[in-house]
Amino acid sequence: MADPWLTIIGIGEDGLDGLSEASRNALAKAETVFGGERHLALADVGSRGHPWPVPFDADVVLSCRGRPTAVLASGDPFWHGAGASLAEKLDAGEWIAHSALSTFSLAAARLGWRLETAACFGLHAAPFERLIPHLANDARILCLVRDGKAPGDLAKWLSERGWGASAFWTLAALGGPRESIVEHRADGFAGDLAEDLVAIALEARGGRGISRSSGLSDDLFVHDGQITKRPVRALALSALAPRAGERLWDVGAGSGSISVEWALCGGTAIAIEAREDRAANIRSNAAAFGLAHRITVVTGKAPEALAGQEVPDAVFIGGGLDRALFDAVWSRLSPGARLVAHSVTLETEALLGELHQRHGGELMRVEIAHAAPLGRYRSWEAARPVVQWSTVR
Repeated sequence: MADPWLTIIGIGEDGLDGLSEASRNALAKAETVFGGERHLALADVGSRGHPWPVPFDADVVLSCRGRPTAVLASGDPFWHGAGASLAEKLDAGEWIAHSALSTFSLAAARLGWRLETAACFGLHAAPFERLIPHLANDARILCLVRDGKAPGDLAKWLSERGWGASAFWTLAALGGPRESIVEHRADGFAGDLAEDLVAIALEARGGRGISRSSGLSDDLFVHDGQITKRPVRALALSALAPRAGERLWDVGAGSGSISVEWALCGGTAIAIEAREDRAANIRSNAAAFGLAHRITVVTGKAPEALAGQEVPDAVFIGGGLDRALFDAVWSRLSPGARLVAHSVTLETEALLGELHQRHGGELMRVEIAHAAPLGRYRSWEAARPVVQWSTVR
């Protein structure tokens, strides 16, 4: 990093006064400076300044490769900023960064919060549903939002979902002379803010968060009856053993309930479903849980739909397994990958028995009955038994 051509600079509301000597020197030497209009005005770079294109495009910076160039971003450019988007396109020796305090750090300092315990989100272009897995009573959340209208929209969204009693702070222009911090109650907040540079702090109260145990209620999912029911889903997820950062193939995904619960554990899922109406249900469920960025829906029939998909860490086949599908999946699995398959038909059960004998693992038959009315009394109403085979490649 002896002579990088690009300097990535974090700048706050205090402008040049808050920059380090190294940042000011880099700005003085830069032939071209990129940033938001607000950043360029704070840095007073004159005709050398070029506002970011909308939408953001890192290639405009790369066109200056080899010439002294600076990029301005709010606070810490590597926390919901442009820093990583640029760095991943460059060699290590091409760039250097000088970060300022992030908005998250400033917000925590103003409120007296432990930053390491707060969930931090950039919601400039992301849906509010991203918050759903993190909403729980007393949870502290910090959000960067798009503009002065967004706080009102977020307050309404929270209130509609039972979180109207939440404490709700609007924080504008932190670190500068126009700094403003106002506390509200979410269901009592109304109107838009004049400032566009806004963050939201939220202390969640009054609602009910999502359980983190396996086997969420079936009522939480949109489905047409094609869903892995709650008790059986809990058994499947236990065998799949989801881990953060891992990828699932959910083959014949139906409602996508397995994919949703896998993604809630921090993984990503590729949900493969032959019927478009059910694929639409999967997309709806992924969005409702704030997981659309973690679940990819592929409309098509396996094994053909598996072509070109990234290799999984685990596979769930909820039904319809035959030898061709098994061979296509098994041949793609890396050592250590988990496979869980369910059957409710005698034909597939026979195949699972054969595969268990050949490849080992665990073969289990599950019979569940629920209490249901029978005249003036109650009796057990049995569901179809499910055979589960689970193994490791």
